[in-house]
Amino acid sequence: MTRFIALATVAAILVTTSTFAVAQSKPKPPPAQSEKVDIVAVAGCLKEPSPGTWTLTNAADPVASSANAPSPKELASLGKSGKNEFRLIGVSEFNLAAHRGQTVVIKGLHIKATPMSRLNVTSVTMVSADCPPSLRQ
Repeated sequence: MTRFIALATVAAILVTTSTFAVAQSKPKPPPAQSEKVDIVAVAGCLKEPSPGTWTLTNAADPVASSANAPSPKELASLGKSGKNEFRLIGVSEFNLAAHRGQTVVIKGLHIKATPMSRLNVTSVTMVSADCPPSLRQ
């Protein structure tokens, strides 16, 4: 009788363990379309409104892109200015101070938010050594 109880206990443990393992290994469904974050390229004027806070002002509309630095063909196809403003994040790897006040193309993850959308930067490319006079503030 003791042997039967021991076997039943071992069988119950094995069933419970395998059920738990199967339940834990179920793949998660892919994120909903609204959760997708696009990689974009945006041209605009690079500014530092306060120490350590970087923005791209008078920026063109974001254009779908890749995370790599833009090709000459891509640079030529981008608008150089617009009415958008983006807060730049993930900038510690880039020497943005060297580009302050310049027209640049920023590539990165576009995080749509209110009151200001953000770009998690993956590349910075200078387009012009300064911003157009009408865009300087």
